[in-house]
Amino acid sequence: MGQSKLSILVYALIGLAAVGIVSQLLTNTASFFTNILIMLGVGAALFGIFYLFIQKRRAPSNDMKKYKKAVKQSKAKYKSHPSNMQAKAAKKHQPASIKKKTSRRAGSHLRVIDGNKSKKKRPG
Repeated sequence: MGQSKLSILVYALIGLAAVGIVSQLLTNTASFFTNILIMLGVGAALFGIFYLFIQKRRAPSNDMKKYKKAVKQSKAKYKSHPSNMQAKAAKKHQPASIKKKTSRRAGSHLRVIDGNKSKKKRPG
């Protein structure tokens, strides 16, 4: 029962606020928009101030430090120089040279194992 009274009170308050906004808009439009802009400006300033203080207090986590360090190392490792990239691009645009035919041989580490394929099993 207490919750229904509270919800009625909230709806009444919202209704009165709506009536006040509409009457202010119809009777004194210029000051209404001025007040709205001032409220938005003050709200943005407060948000900015609180955001700055919260960001300064929150120290970066240990995981984030490790991640940034790994990104730096990765960039340093795979960094390609501009002159190197130009040389690769020039190689791609050159016509393909004539390749000599080479016979492929099986590697020396491979050998043929003779099996018993020639002998067939006879039903006995």
